[in-house]
Amino acid sequence: MKKILIANRGEIARRIIRTCDRLGIETVAIYSEADGELPYVSEATETAAIGPNPVAQSYLQADKIIEEALKRNVEAIHPGYGLLSENADFARKVTEAGLIFIGPKPEVIDTMGDKLGSRHTMKQAGVPVVPGTAEGVSDIDAAVLEAKAIGYPLMLKASAGGGGIGMVLCENEQALTQQFDSVKNRAKAYFGNDIVYLEKFIANARHIEVQIFGDESGNIVHLYERNCSVQRRNQKVIEESPSPDLPESARTKLCDAAVKAARAVGYTNAGTVEFIVDENNDFYFLEMNTRLQVEHPITEEVTGVDLVEWQINVARGETLPGQDTIHTTGHSIEYRIYAEDPKTFFPSPGTLSVLEWGTGARIETGYEGGNKVTPFYDPMIAKVILTGASREEVLEKSRKFFDETAIEGVKTNLPLFDRFIESKPFIEGNYATAVLAQWLTQQKEEKTV
Repeated sequence: MKKILIANRGEIARRIIRTCDRLGIETVAIYSEADGELPYVSEATETAAIGPNPVAQSYLQADKIIEEALKRNVEAIHPGYGLLSENADFARKVTEAGLIFIGPKPEVIDTMGDKLGSRHTMKQAGVPVVPGTAEGVSDIDAAVLEAKAIGYPLMLKASAGGGGIGMVLCENEQALTQQFDSVKNRAKAYFGNDIVYLEKFIANARHIEVQIFGDESGNIVHLYERNCSVQRRNQKVIEESPSPDLPESARTKLCDAAVKAARAVGYTNAGTVEFIVDENNDFYFLEMNTRLQVEHPITEEVTGVDLVEWQINVARGETLPGQDTIHTTGHSIEYRIYAEDPKTFFPSPGTLSVLEWGTGARIETGYEGGNKVTPFYDPMIAKVILTGASREEVLEKSRKFFDETAIEGVKTNLPLFDRFIESKPFIEGNYATAVLAQWLTQQKEEKTV
């Protein structure tokens, strides 16, 4: 494999380019009109202008991306995460064009991209799933009837949803009735599929995921777990590995279940099996992400594995190392730095007039000082990864890093992180998915007293 086109942008494109450079592989970067000045464009071997700013006219133009790949004689396409990374039709077209798709097979993406279908597959494989409807619910009358059998509170979810979009907590029948049509319409608008279903809401749950990998020979391994429970609007903002407050016996069961899930669908390349873990450390399958995750660097930090290199190796037919060769050392935490108002979480686009990072961190960013954060794409500025021998050491490094970092020109969530990491639940490592929302509410109440 001598040349790869990266069907993505920003920090993940830079991340892939870095590994390709080390492996002696040339890269082709695609870019929209808004992204022409970003660092990843100049760092690639070749570039291809892909279209206007909106993603529908640029980064989601599957046929045009493949056309550019063929024109430049690339052998493979790496989709990164988001955009077309979990689009089975794109993966299929890449393969049909005679190129290698660096990811799982299209039929696996299809199966696991449908949350109802994936729940059924996991149940058959013996992986625990959250109690809920076996099929989609077509109207509110059917939903109310099913909800009575499941019990409140419950989650109303889009079968084709992802990234926290198309899911809402319903505390009672009134909430379900009010939200039903809205979630269906949102699912149709975002995913082209308005099928929704119901799941029991697991109180005080942790969101813990397991990194898995499969090769063409049928080998499946895991690279342990990540805790992704610090979320805003159902989207992750802080992740860490290993997961604090998780007994070793529960960790082993989680990782074994993830391997079982991957084996059930004949998984190849990188993927993540996500679980909800309750207060008793009982766990339930949530979903499988058929791509590299945003938070993959913390797994790299504690295992010493370059996951992008593994993706490329598997894509060109190499065999994975055995499970007994994969170990973890130390602790790692990732903070997602966004150009957003820390009070409202609304995006804050603008020019990064100052972008000065503190010391001691691995920085994965798509920007440099003077670049613009435009309103066309996700407003994440960077992923900051801090690693140490212990969680306590990482928290101390985090404090120092936030004190030294300066970002001007846009609002960011840095002030929020600086304060939140001093909260009792986070310091103790004993927190659930509602921890950030609860902490923010507490902060408001204290200010009004």
